[in-house]
Amino acid sequence: MSATTALAWNRPNQQPNWLVRLFDWKPFLAFACLLPAAGLLLVFLTYPLGLGIWLAFTDTTIGRSGYWVGLENFQYLLEDPLWWNAVFYSVFYTGIATIGKFALGLWLALLLNNHLPFKSLLRAIILLPWIVPTVLSAIAFWWIYDPQFSIISFLLVEKLGLLNNNIDFLGSAWPARFSLIAANIWRGIPFVAISLLAGLQTISPSLYEAALLDGSTAWQRFRFITFPMLLPILAIVMTFSIIFTFTDFQLVYAITRGGPVNSTHLLATLAFQRGIPGGQLGEGAAIAVSMIPFLVFATLFSYFGLARRKWQQGEGND
Repeated sequence: MSATTALAWNRPNQQPNWLVRLFDWKPFLAFACLLPAAGLLLVFLTYPLGLGIWLAFTDTTIGRSGYWVGLENFQYLLEDPLWWNAVFYSVFYTGIATIGKFALGLWLALLLNNHLPFKSLLRAIILLPWIVPTVLSAIAFWWIYDPQFSIISFLLVEKLGLLNNNIDFLGSAWPARFSLIAANIWRGIPFVAISLLAGLQTISPSLYEAALLDGSTAWQRFRFITFPMLLPILAIVMTFSIIFTFTDFQLVYAITRGGPVNSTHLLATLAFQRGIPGGQLGEGAAIAVSMIPFLVFATLFSYFGLARRKWQQGEGND
C-alpha cells in the first residue's frame, strides 16, 4: 500500500456544515414544510376572521373608522325582527334542504352502487349540477321561477290544463322560500350522492353474503349493515353539507336578493346587505359573527361522527 493511499484511508470523516445539520433536524424540517401553508392560513383566514370579530364590537361604517362599542351591536340584533327572521329562515332552509339532499342523495348512491349499464356515464351526469357555477344555476332557476315565462307554469297551464294562472314562485314569502330550498337541493344532491357512493363501495360484500345466508330482508341489510357502516362518512358529509347550506350566499342573493320584503334573507345575505350596500360594517360583522355558534354545532356533530368510527374499529372512545 502506498503512502498516498494510507493517508487517504486514515483521513478523518468531514462533519457536515451547520446548514445540512439544520435541515436534517426533523422539527425544523417539519416547521419549514408547514410554514407556507401556515402563512396562507394566517393571511387569508386568521386575519379576516380576527378583523371581522373586531369590527363586530365597533360602530365602523364605510369611510369612517369606528369606536369600540362592546356588545351594543349584538344587543341591537336581539331586538331586530329582521335578524330573527333571518335566523329562523337560515335554520329552516338548512334543515329542510339537508334532509332533502340526503334522502335523494342516499337513494341515488344506493342505486348507483348496483350493477347498471352505463354506470360511469350516469355518475358523470349526476355530477353536472355540482360542476355548474352557482351563479349560472341561480340564473337558470330564476328563469324557471319567472312569473311570466316559467316552464313549470307553461306545462301546468298551457299543456296539461291543471291551473288557470301562472305560478308566482318568487312573489310572496313562503313560495319564494320553498323555491330557494328546491334549488339548493338540486345543487347539493351530487355532492351527497357521490360521497355516500364512495362510502358504500368500502363495505365488504361478504357482510351482505352472510346476511343473505341468514335469510335477511333488504331492509334488514340496510338497517344493520349499510347504515351503521356508512354512519361515519354520513356524519362528515352531513357536517359539510350543513356548513355549506347555512352559509349559502350566491344562490339566494342571485335569485331573490333576500326578497320579497326581506323574507328570504339568510344570515349571510343579511350581513352583506347591512355591511356593504347599507354601509354599516360593524353591524354586518356582528350578523356574520352570530353565525359562529351554529357552525360550531355542526363541527361538534362531525366529531361525534368520528367517535363512532373508533367504535367500529374496536377502539375506545376518548
